[in-house]
Amino acid sequence: MNGKIFTLRNLYQSGTEKLEKAGIREAKLDAWYLLEYKTGISRAVFLADPDREVEEEKAESYQKDICTRARRIPLQHITGSQEFMGYEFLVNEHVLIPRQDTENLVEEALKVIRPDMHVLDMCTGSGCIPISLLKYAAERKHITGVKAVGADISADALEVAKKNAQRLKVPVIWVQSDIFENVSESFDLIVSNPPYIRTEVIQGLEDEVKLHDPWIALDGHEDGLYFYRRIVSESISHLNDGAWLMFEIGHDQAEDVSKLMKNAGFCNRKFFIIVIFYHYGVIKQLFEYKMKQSDSKLAF
Repeated sequence: MNGKIFTLRNLYQSGTEKLEKAGIREAKLDAWYLLEYKTGISRAVFLADPDREVEEEKAESYQKDICTRARRIPLQHITGSQEFMGYEFLVNEHVLIPRQDTENLVEEALKVIRPDMHVLDMCTGSGCIPISLLKYAAERKHITGVKAVGADISADALEVAKKNAQRLKVPVIWVQSDIFENVSESFDLIVSNPPYIRTEVIQGLEDEVKLHDPWIALDGHEDGLYFYRRIVSESISHLNDGAWLMFEIGHDQAEDVSKLMKNAGFCNRKFFIIVIFYHYGVIKQLFEYKMKQSDSKLAF
């Protein structure tokens, strides 16, 4: 113990400065989140009493976390969690950190969810999509009886998903599967946020993404469409009549994914394409398209 006095103010200021020097894009915000995480104080308490002293052990732990974040370790890997759809999800190096952008996929799914639906989330990762979909539907829309399956090739990711389902008390069936390899049922709704980044593009992403998100959750192979091809072609035999297929895709993939659907022979089915930028994204476009046998061109 060196007897040094630490206050909320000087910890936050020093943390912000260190992250700014390291080139962290949202240095002030991350410094604040880590301070909140380590001390448990609210912003109101900070504003009312910024010179409140902080225990030396907590202060030193905060400083260590700041140094970790300065090395471009994602904030969520330090805190071990990420909020999604208003729920807290456990995350680690085995799963893609849930992005706010993907909430749009869940929100579109909530528009069509009905009692007793059978739902599949393909490439489920942390399980944030099926868990939040079922929990939100039950708690806020009073829709019950929905059954969900979450499929992923990664056993490590599924362990995270299982823990999230247990913590949030949502019954989801988890299946380790290379796309539909071990999935035998049919569904009323299939949602998916699969890997869709072109391999050559990944190296240009921020260190937090390319070095710490699992490569398997990012890499859409040479053209970014590998998993869309597989899901589109293999999902046909797993969709009930009138079923929905909803994708999150990259900002430049709408036409290509739509053509995949058309070439696969989808007729009289609706699908949604949520078009977003992968990182720091804003929804660019939202397409609803109903395939018909008579269609001769894409209806955008």
